[in-house]
Amino acid sequence: MGSHERFTWALAAAVIGVYLLIVVGATATLTEAAAACGSWPGCGGRLSAPPSGDLAIAMGHRLVALVVGATVLTVAVVGWLGGVARRVRGALAIAVVLYAVQVGIGAATATAGAVGTLSTLHLLFGTGIFGALVLSLAWTLEADTATPEDRDPVGRVEDDAEPAETPSPGETDAADETDAVDEVPTPEIPESALGRAKLTAFAYFRLMKPRLMWLLCLVASAGMALAAGDDLAIRTILLTLGGGVLAIGASGTYNHVLERDIDRKMARTSDRPVATHLVPVRNALAFAGLLTVASLALFVQVNLLAAALGLVAILFYSVIYTLVLKPNTVQNTVIGGAAGALPAMIGWAAVTGKVGLPGLALAGVIFLWTPAHFYNLALAYKEDYARGGFPMMPVVRGEAVTRKHILLYLAATLLGASALSAVADLGVLYAATAVAFGAAFLWAVVRLHRERTEGAAFRAFHASNAYLGALLIAIVVDAMAF
Repeated sequence: MGSHERFTWALAAAVIGVYLLIVVGATATLTEAAAACGSWPGCGGRLSAPPSGDLAIAMGHRLVALVVGATVLTVAVVGWLGGVARRVRGALAIAVVLYAVQVGIGAATATAGAVGTLSTLHLLFGTGIFGALVLSLAWTLEADTATPEDRDPVGRVEDDAEPAETPSPGETDAADETDAVDEVPTPEIPESALGRAKLTAFAYFRLMKPRLMWLLCLVASAGMALAAGDDLAIRTILLTLGGGVLAIGASGTYNHVLERDIDRKMARTSDRPVATHLVPVRNALAFAGLLTVASLALFVQVNLLAAALGLVAILFYSVIYTLVLKPNTVQNTVIGGAAGALPAMIGWAAVTGKVGLPGLALAGVIFLWTPAHFYNLALAYKEDYARGGFPMMPVVRGEAVTRKHILLYLAATLLGASALSAVADLGVLYAATAVAFGAAFLWAVVRLHRERTEGAAFRAFHASNAYLGALLIAIVVDAMAF
């Protein structure tokens, strides 16, 4: 491992260290613990015996702050002496200065009580340090890894390659990228009536995009848990999640119909049921309409706001995203993140009948996470998307810019998760999950910059799924059990 690569990993460690301080500082746990230690840097005579409870949390936070501060200072010194780019040196200098100021604010906060303006300033300065370090990391990785080829957009790929093999109905949509398909693959129809029935049933199941369901249902569950705590009615859960599953199925089916011609051009989607005529367009539209009506029927039994938001989610994904955003703007993934964020608001509204700040904060986390998640898939399938004519980030801006945006949106997601912990009164389990899985996600993204391979893109894609899944489960458990 070269010196620049070691510096990169040290910088990434400093980023996570500062994030740990932000998340812990944003939780109610530290706010309550700070009252147990009203002096600084120690706690006076209260440390004559081994600390426990709130005192241990307060002192642990200060010890971690000391270690992180030393790490930030060391990284800054190494960066300056190592001849990094001027903008990286500037960002590192800002981080060190802000850290020194934050220490002073932390001391004043501890002696005055962790409330009011000082506590808010302490968190804001922590956010500034985090941002400066993330920019340093992004610029360092760009300088070390971006090649001229990485900076070139893919452009449109013509359909002049050999036909690809048709994936079997059981294969994942995220199959290995193949060459373009000039002919629509014809599914093999079983001779037996039972075989044909199974094939048809599975085709309709695929129309519903079932791989999206588990994560979006977790998002709605987290929204409900934040709103209700441990007082969540089983009826509300079943109706909300049932309506959500049907809404996702309806949106996915409309998407299959509207993109059927483009699906035939792309290797990863050429075997979809409508694209291969396994399900006729008329039947698919009838199926989507039935799912829409059934979804709204379930949501209405919860409340009218949940039903309205459910209808907005279906229309946004099917019309705004599929027809307007996806084929026309490079920001399709960013704006389209609203479709994935809506289940958080639906979950909150299902319990409260209104829109609340914690529900909006959770929706914000999902919105920010979407580009950090999906840009990895866009990298892995960049030529396929170019062949389909979609202006995805790597197709229009190139791989280097896409990788940088993944890192920046990951940083924004982490900050959004810390803001959620502040407004939703989440505790230690959530904080530990956010930091641990955030670090794993960051590790995968740094590896993506270093390796610049399809395998690294898929690794980062799966790390993003693991991060959000673990975070949502932590929200549900933290909100309902603690």
